[in-house]
Amino acid sequence: MTFASGRVEMGKSMGWFSRLFGGGAERAVEKPPATQSLSTPPHFVVIDVETTGLSPKADRVLELAMVRVDQRGNVVDEWSTRFNPEGPVGATHIHGITQRDVERAPLFRDLAASIVPQIAGLPIAAHNARFDLSFLRAEFRRAGWDVPWLPAYCTLEGSRHYMPHLDRRRLVDCCWDARVPLNDAHSALGDARATAGLLRYYLQSHRRTTPHDALTSVQRQAPTVVWPSGASRSPLTVFPDETTPRRSTPPRTRSTKPAQPALVEQLATLSLEDILDEGAPEGSLAYLETLLNALEDGAISEAEASALGDLIDVYELTDADVAVAHRSLAVAVAHKALDDGHVSREERAELDAVAHSLGLPSELVPALIAEADAARAARITERLRPLPADWTSGEPLRVGDKVAFTGFDGREHERLRLEKKSQELGVRVMGNVSGRTAMVVTDGSFPGTKLARAHDLGTRVVAPELYALLLRHLQPAQAPVPKKPEKTMAVAPAGEPSPVRSGASPSDIRAWGLANGFAVSVRGRLSAELIRAYERAARADQLDHGATEGTADGTRMKPVGVISTHGRDRPRSVIDNFW
Repeated sequence: MTFASGRVEMGKSMGWFSRLFGGGAERAVEKPPATQSLSTPPHFVVIDVETTGLSPKADRVLELAMVRVDQRGNVVDEWSTRFNPEGPVGATHIHGITQRDVERAPLFRDLAASIVPQIAGLPIAAHNARFDLSFLRAEFRRAGWDVPWLPAYCTLEGSRHYMPHLDRRRLVDCCWDARVPLNDAHSALGDARATAGLLRYYLQSHRRTTPHDALTSVQRQAPTVVWPSGASRSPLTVFPDETTPRRSTPPRTRSTKPAQPALVEQLATLSLEDILDEGAPEGSLAYLETLLNALEDGAISEAEASALGDLIDVYELTDADVAVAHRSLAVAVAHKALDDGHVSREERAELDAVAHSLGLPSELVPALIAEADAARAARITERLRPLPADWTSGEPLRVGDKVAFTGFDGREHERLRLEKKSQELGVRVMGNVSGRTAMVVTDGSFPGTKLARAHDLGTRVVAPELYALLLRHLQPAQAPVPKKPEKTMAVAPAGEPSPVRSGASPSDIRAWGLANGFAVSVRGRLSAELIRAYERAARADQLDHGATEGTADGTRMKPVGVISTHGRDRPRSVIDNFW
């Protein structure tokens, strides 16, 4: 087998619209091209595979494409073919390949010896390179070859260097940003051509940004790799290690996949950078992209879960890496669900489904929502201004306050507008009135049970006009008081304060920091400086736990945010009892 110089058109072009919204293309298996001398030597080989599934251990390569490019990324030659996978072809709706298309196709082992000379000595590039290389290695192993270490550059990982602003890093996202055509997507040759265009964009970006270290080093390493001259053993039908227990626990599965359009919408707009900001390991980027694609129909099938378990090993992630990546993804989804200020019953059920699929305990979901809610409150608080000096409208409305609406007979549109604005600003609109309700908003047109309950409890009742004013001058939530330690700590040397562990949640510490003038990131890890300051405040509160807080008018008041009942002293978070 040899390569053909120049581009080879195959089938019909899908174009951007078809790539984004579906559709297929007719394809034919290309015959090995005729021999042709090359005027420019290849410097990189870009590969792409279409496979029967996600697991390199259990699934097979259906189609392989190789596009070789020169030092500037210009195409030198290209080739692709399909293979008989000796079994089912898998997801035809994705790759467009049917069982009939490959029944007369060659076996990989029959072409292995012809493939090696075309990649030997060249650095390999691919989008999600670990995935493609794991399948290529697996096919060579099945063919009886001992595969050397293959230096490779991943254009997905490289997009963080050359396109740091992107939310998602699929091939379509990166090509769109680099203005690289993506035609005949989900064919091996179509994707390999697009990846070659992306690599060319990277190689020619030296005027826009510094070269990526990984792109530079892989070009030095590739010429040192030595391939064997042929297979060293008979072809394998199964891998000897296919029955070996997996090191990491794959995501869980559901027996059915309920339609969850809201969840699909959230995942489609989720940013990988947000997941990394929540603490996901840097090396989990490609795994997370694959996981998001698997989750976009609402759950993970048994086959997907098994394959993802194999990919955990491919991406060289530890159990701890996977656990942190899964939790970070769930936190990011919770933040996304709270963008509109409200988690609906359906969204809550979907968050439970995501947690289950990721192997997270169901009781973690309320904590994730509370954490996301506190971070959202902190973001809102950063934008608020202090009350005017001549403020005369009484106690202000605060982020996290609970309010209830009643009346508005003939003014339903106004009520909906106020309710929506309240939720956007972090004020919680409730369906009933309780002792924790900050105020009831009514125009007096309907003396119903909410208004009666408000009078019984002494809850503040305000007109819509006053409420609109209070909403325009919304104030931060009152910061929780650092929690007094419940356990006796070790005694420090004389003259030194006893070390106190706050025991507070990150959301409490974050809210305290914002209220006390610290520069606090609303997401991600808390700084050691902030935690130490919080602990110092906790120690001071321990020494003077009976002290009162000063108010703006010079009077004294009881510290806010602590519910004192026997055996139940605890700090209140920025927005307590979310559910």
